[in-house]
Amino acid sequence: MHNISISEFDYSLPDEKIAKYPLESRDESKLLVFQKNKISTDKFLNIDKYLPENSLLIFNDTKVIHARLVFQKPTGADIEIFCIEPLVPPEYSLTFQQKGNCSWKCIVGNLKKWKDGKINIEFTKNDRRLKLEAVKIESDGELQNIAFNWEPSEFSFEDILELFGKTPIPPYLHRQSEEIDRTRYQTIYSAQKGSVAAPTAGLHFTPSVFEKLDNKKIIYNGITLHVGAGTFKPVIENNATLHKMHNEHFYFNKEILIQIHKHDSNITAVGTTSLRALESIYWIGVKMLEKIDNPMKIDQWVAYQLPEKYSVKQAMESLLNYCEKNHIDTFESDTSLMIVPGFKFKSVQRLITNFHQPRSTLLLLVAAFSGKKNWKRIYDYALKKDYRFLSYGDSSLLIP
Repeated sequence: MHNISISEFDYSLPDEKIAKYPLESRDESKLLVFQKNKISTDKFLNIDKYLPENSLLIFNDTKVIHARLVFQKPTGADIEIFCIEPLVPPEYSLTFQQKGNCSWKCIVGNLKKWKDGKINIEFTKNDRRLKLEAVKIESDGELQNIAFNWEPSEFSFEDILELFGKTPIPPYLHRQSEEIDRTRYQTIYSAQKGSVAAPTAGLHFTPSVFEKLDNKKIIYNGITLHVGAGTFKPVIENNATLHKMHNEHFYFNKEILIQIHKHDSNITAVGTTSLRALESIYWIGVKMLEKIDNPMKIDQWVAYQLPEKYSVKQAMESLLNYCEKNHIDTFESDTSLMIVPGFKFKSVQRLITNFHQPRSTLLLLVAAFSGKKNWKRIYDYALKKDYRFLSYGDSSLLIP
């Protein structure tokens, strides 16, 4: 655990293997099934065949926002502002309802061309002229704090993003976002606005798939983890444990805790974000049992430092007791949890996930879940069988 060489989690990914666009039908994507140490191929629409009856499936119901705003200076230079996280007001729900002004932590493209002053863009909607203005407040590490003001002020920031913003498709697609991305870079169950990247394992689900899950009495529910741009950040240090993991906000409710408690050892996570949130919830419960301060914050390495003696049921009971004692039904937390080989999974037994970039934290997670020696077998198989890779690519079900 002290020295994990990222070079061991590298592989050759030709550009032609990267899916640049989604398939016409979401559930027609290939499904690689890794089970009992064997690998096979099916279609995603048949995923119900591999999930146990009466099991629990948890997905991430976050919704991708149109987070890319392109301004043009009088000189003609384009300045792209990528909204990452709300600053004022800091809550996602409040900032989208905000009228007239708000501020965000942002990544700014072509920053050198924006020395100071205001930049703006204008838009006509139903014969009404809308104007959006951006001002730099200060630098915050790699991010810039940006204040937005707009007129007419009766419009919410949610309206502004809908009108002015572009879908933040991944940079490795090497293309501009198009109209198709507005619907297809979004799960059909997306509900809670806040992500700047899609929880892509969920892109394959359709009403037909959910109908099959219902017929098999599989319970499904959503937690909300807002995916940040850090999900695309490559591990550049050779020793992966020196990588600074990005922090992501997530939300869960009392009902989820009851379901996890009931379905202990029979849970499928849809995507790495759902898995990360579920494992983080377990460690929140452990921190409560251990009476550790600030239990709602899960640091990068806390899961490797706390005692492992508690069951999932015990951890959930501690959270449920907290609900009763404090008369609350919902939680807001954040996690920097980094899952690498050596991590002991507590809550999740099955993982649905796409195929991830070389030398990425997501690939480290897959290796931790499937087994350090198995991930390479799985990815070699997918490459040889012409699977489509990354966000718009095919899917896998890992049952180690």
